Amino acid sequence: QVQLVESGGDLVQPGGSLRLSCVVSGTIISTYAMGWYRQTPGKQRELVARIRTSGIKDYTDSVKGRFTISRDNAKNTVSLQMVSLKPEDTAVYYCNAFRYSGLEYWGQGTQVTVSS
Repeated sequence: QVQLVESGGDLVQPGGSLRLSCVVSGTIISTYAMGWYRQTPGKQRELVARIRTSGIKDYTDSVKGRFTISRDNAKNTVSLQMVSLKPEDTAVYYCNAFRYSGLEYWGQGTQVTVSS
């Protein structure tokens, strides 16, 4: 059984930093593109950052220069370092594992709240 478990979500003040982690079990992430998505109530889940099996990284425009995605295939983990957080970054953040064959897995989400 494949499981993705996120951690690191918290309440943080604007301008603060957080590091989200996703530990994967039941499969080997080296064969997956790994991503972080976020969702707020009433809105569609959006892709925040993705790191391909090649190591190429993609970011949504609103987080470029502030968020950094990384993967450690040996530890089967993917992380999202977030700095200069803004209130509009408030959301539930989800870890995603994706293969272009259509195989896809999601974590349960971790809440990030940016507020003073």
